[in-house]
Amino acid sequence: MSQIKRTCIIITPMNEMYNMGLSLHSVGVVSVLIVIFVNLFLLISIKELVKYKRLMSVFLVPLTSSIFALVVFTGVIMMAAKHLDFSIENIVMILISISFIVLEVKRIKSLRYISETKERAFDAYKAFARRVLQIEFILVLVISIWMWLV
Repeated sequence: MSQIKRTCIIITPMNEMYNMGLSLHSVGVVSVLIVIFVNLFLLISIKELVKYKRLMSVFLVPLTSSIFALVVFTGVIMMAAKHLDFSIENIVMILISISFIVLEVKRIKSLRYISETKERAFDAYKAFARRVLQIEFILVLVISIWMWLV
């Protein structure tokens, strides 16, 4: 009888920690969706390249990177808690994370090389960055809906 109570006491905190990790992961994913939306909104609303570059370098790139790092870190912890179970869902999340990172690097890197002297360079970047942000938003939203419904 006492041995059963001990195992229940040990299992319960582990379940609570796992549930807390899942909650943190979910909050992080929602935060990523919000940050992508904010990036898209500011991209559309800002008209000057210098202001946009400053805002990106000081505020948006660190914020986006930090929140996405939170999602990846909690995802890795959850995978380790499940004894590195490579299910279809986990593989898809890994692939989406890699594609998100590649898209963000391309978007930020192309911003660095835009010339302030060319008139239409910022407009061309806006079209490219809008497309990238929309793809990122759709990817994160689709995997989130899939995980929340399953």
